[in-house]
Amino acid sequence: MTGIYQHTLDAKGRLFIPAKLREELGDVFYVTLSMDPCLSVYSGGAWQAFSDKVSAMPYVKQRKMRPLFAFAAKCELDAQGRILLPQNLREKAGLQKNVTVVGANNHAELWSSEAWDTVYAEESTPENIAAVMEELDF
Repeated sequence: MTGIYQHTLDAKGRLFIPAKLREELGDVFYVTLSMDPCLSVYSGGAWQAFSDKVSAMPYVKQRKMRPLFAFAAKCELDAQGRILLPQNLREKAGLQKNVTVVGANNHAELWSSEAWDTVYAEESTPENIAAVMEELDF
């Protein structure tokens, strides 16, 4: 998934999902916590692959993934292309009004626009991009 999109949460906690990402995510997808201060959004297929990988782990390691499953929300698009983000997820990611939707390869991320602006400024410098590409042997 690729791209950066700016949207706003409505008073009921609904968020418009960009058409390009709706095509990739499908009609039903999963939103959960992330390692960053944002939410991660997975298509049904990507979520199943993630779940299968966790299921194959020893139980002690599976327990470490508990928060991702406990906070996961199965989301379905309404007729206007929006999803309802549960309050507990919005609070965890600090989502209040302005939300930046970011494509992140095999998933999308939902950031408060203020938090995303900080991350974007740090990560998008030519020096950082060059350092990351070198670190990953590109």
